[in-house]
Amino acid sequence: MNETLLIKNCRLETGFKKSGNTVSQTETALVDLLIEKGKISQIIQEGEGQLAATTVYDAKGQLVLPGFVESHSHLDKSRLGTPWKAVKRVPSIIERFEDEMIELKQLDKGVQERAKILLDTYRQNGVTAIRTHVDVHPTVELEHLVEVMDALTNQQKMDFEVVAFPQHGLLRSNSVDLMKQALKKGATIVGGVDPTAVDQQMEKSLAMTFELAMENNARIDLHLHERGEMGIKTFNELIRLTNHYHWQGKVAVSHGFGLRDVTGSRKEELFQSLNEAKIEIITSVPIDPVIPPMLELASKGVTTKIGCDNIFDNWSPYGNGDILERASRFGELFNQVTEFELSRTLGLITNGVTPLNDEGEQVWPKIGDKATFVFTNASCSAEAVARRTSPTVTMYQGRITSGVF
Repeated sequence: MNETLLIKNCRLETGFKKSGNTVSQTETALVDLLIEKGKISQIIQEGEGQLAATTVYDAKGQLVLPGFVESHSHLDKSRLGTPWKAVKRVPSIIERFEDEMIELKQLDKGVQERAKILLDTYRQNGVTAIRTHVDVHPTVELEHLVEVMDALTNQQKMDFEVVAFPQHGLLRSNSVDLMKQALKKGATIVGGVDPTAVDQQMEKSLAMTFELAMENNARIDLHLHERGEMGIKTFNELIRLTNHYHWQGKVAVSHGFGLRDVTGSRKEELFQSLNEAKIEIITSVPIDPVIPPMLELASKGVTTKIGCDNIFDNWSPYGNGDILERASRFGELFNQVTEFELSRTLGLITNGVTPLNDEGEQVWPKIGDKATFVFTNASCSAEAVARRTSPTVTMYQGRITSGVF
């Protein structure tokens, strides 16, 4: 028997209502969604017909949004599920590395168990896809990678990408061979961190990063915290290598604090070069002045995304895995207050997928799309972002992964 799922009374965005040239309101309609084999097979207006299904849910007018994407996480680092402990201050990033290794080994829960707790937390917060960095270095070798991969493959409740992350420096910790092994064992992205400040050999570190990517047909995601001229020089070399190896669209930068420090014509040229190289910028929306000028980057065509990053770990005692809350924080920091601006902010946590495009045309969902949704008690996506309305149900390819109707 072909099992089908019917979700009645779903609220979908249908267009923008304008006052002059200004979007004043988001229009919506109630629909019924028929789901077969994890995909949408029919969409009809509520009350305009009867759809047969083996299982029926009533969304009771809740808003349907695309599944949320967590673009920057560390499943092996979180201390969720373990006793409270605040972070102690250390004088350098190197000492933070060393302190973390000791403290993680002392926890009463292993990597896989803690990863599962964080994954459950993410699902409750509407996450249906995740990119996680996993430490690879001589102290842990591939231990963290194996544990995180097991946690991810066993749950089958969200899409995932794994970044092999040489947290202690690719060259500084002599992790090149381990990185090669990690890329053979399930990691699909080459990570890295501060090639000047940590590895102290910027050009060599980046060259080796690209060599690893080329050998394994892998993408790249670098943590770049470097500021001022150091950071700008790193970005310029990263762009040069991306174009040299034709790796456009396969490179991302997490944090990218140095982008805050470039000004004038240099900024114009750098941002345009990032766009041409199709390098993504991912921010965790820190509440301080180091966050890159994300709206300016987006205006130049650069793809921008949001991730939570630290969630109660040795780097920060804060964080709760609520990616919608991060989007809302972004809106506050960048003064996104209008109906239109808030609706666009949603795209930072959905890989750019929004129910309406910039012109107000409905582009999601369509018949044939995966039935991967977030349901929430909001009138529209703008309200969901501004008011941080909690997800009530998370659905991944037609299966409820968190919550109940």
